Amino acid sequence: MIRPICLAMVAFTALFVLTPTALALDIGDQGPAWKKLKGTDDKEHSLSDWKDAKAVVVCFTCNHCPIAKMYEDRFIEFVSDYKDNQIAFVAINVNNLEEDKLPAMKERAKEKKFNFTYIYDPSQEIARKYDAKVTPHLFVLDGKRKVAYMGAYDDDNQASKAKKQYLRDAVDAILAGNSPETTTTTARGCSIKYE
Repeated sequence: MIRPICLAMVAFTALFVLTPTALALDIGDQGPAWKKLKGTDDKEHSLSDWKDAKAVVVCFTCNHCPIAKMYEDRFIEFVSDYKDNQIAFVAINVNNLEEDKLPAMKERAKEKKFNFTYIYDPSQEIARKYDAKVTPHLFVLDGKRKVAYMGAYDDDNQASKAKKQYLRDAVDAILAGNSPETTTTTARGCSIKYE
């Protein structure tokens, strides 16, 4: 009698442990939408704001992480390089540390002269839906808003040492009407501070 109960408990535990993995976002899944999240421009933004974009880059980032800061100039350069290609770049911060809240985000956006939308989700709901782990963690949504790539921007935190341009390669493939050759890489950065 003890054995069947133990087996049932093991099966239940395995189901409980495996459930989050089964729900994780995957390549080809519809990119989770967000609605009316406030940005550093004091406007509310939704994924549907970029309905005409050929691709949308969703970048989970923050103010305090040194690795995220190392990538800010690369984000600015990317947006500048692709501005004529109808590619949207949206940065989302979900950390609720004082240095990451909206007032600090506004200061950072102004200081760095961000040329992209930077929005705040204190509920952390959208990062959970994307299963974002670190800052920065990037997701490329294609024209149908399906996930085409997720992971790191490139292969080295030092821009001068980067040899593989994962984000640019993914976006270039979409612009050419193809699927990215590399669809998933390991994002590197500071852990998102989930509550």
